[in-house]
Amino acid sequence: MDNLNDDDAERERAKELKSFDETKEGVKGLVDAAITKLPRIFFSPPDGGDGAGEFQIPVVDLDGGDRIERIRSASATWGFFQVVNHGIGERVMEEMLGGVRKFYEQESERKKEWYTRDGSKTVVYNSNFDLYTAPSANWRDTVYCTMAPNVPSPHQLPHPFRDIMFEYSEQVKKLVHFLFELLSEALNLNPDHLNNMGCSEGLAVLCHYYPACPEPDKTLGATKHTDYDFLSVLLQDNIGGLQVLYRDQWVDIPPVPGALVVNIGDLLQLISNDKFKSSQHRVLAHCAATARVSVACFITTGLMPSTKLYGPIKELLSEDNPPKYRETTVREYSLHYNAKGLGGTSALLDFRL
Repeated sequence: MDNLNDDDAERERAKELKSFDETKEGVKGLVDAAITKLPRIFFSPPDGGDGAGEFQIPVVDLDGGDRIERIRSASATWGFFQVVNHGIGERVMEEMLGGVRKFYEQESERKKEWYTRDGSKTVVYNSNFDLYTAPSANWRDTVYCTMAPNVPSPHQLPHPFRDIMFEYSEQVKKLVHFLFELLSEALNLNPDHLNNMGCSEGLAVLCHYYPACPEPDKTLGATKHTDYDFLSVLLQDNIGGLQVLYRDQWVDIPPVPGALVVNIGDLLQLISNDKFKSSQHRVLAHCAATARVSVACFITTGLMPSTKLYGPIKELLSEDNPPKYRETTVREYSLHYNAKGLGGTSALLDFRL
């Protein structure tokens, strides 16, 4: 495409995106085809920030006496922390990761029946939700499962992770309810405040697959972005690659055995009126022999019809701290975020007063 004018180059790119999408095999299909050169649609422009710095992401012991203070500090500065003693057993976490790996590594024909770009479905499997709008495609495939407030029937979920998905989701919901109690207290509110607002009622489980990349220095597993939800809880395997932007440096979030990564989403930054921070993060592409697998639980009702308005919590406001954001519904915010795609400016900026 080097000798093409802008219009021709754009047409050529659109053709390549469509061709990739129509295989319904995602990035895994390219790896199975043993490609040695990265297709241009995956070339990522530089996304700012220096290399991994000397900082270390906070680890919070949920049984610890200082847990509220540590969560308050981490949420206000990093927007990220890891949690231990969270109550989800090692067997459940291992089976969840294993079930996701089995889904992606089964015969492609069995996966294709789940491939769709219809975001209203209970299960959405595709590669890059923003494939046609983002500046570049990411080197990953994703299965998105809506697990709450409407619990799906077993037949609505793919067989390789069907049983463990229900078990893991139930345990995550309990953990999230507890985390919102601690976050409420960290905001000096009644422990039930955030749960009573409905912050914890939705759950979407995103199962990501990052296979080995032939040219990992030219692309990313996930472009820098913030999360559009209230809270995210991430289970990652031992390969690593997740980074958070902290003080203009990309800081590694290394896998800690038995730990889960928790991060503040845009909607929690909005209702906390910037007391808590939704931070930019990304995933590096890799050339490890084994694909990286992660399971991200997004606490949100997503695109479900909703009239409930969320704005800065009144108890946090004062003459010196007026509201910084307009009210929005979860659906309105989610649609706006999806339309923007990853890699650009934060969608939250468009809701500032």
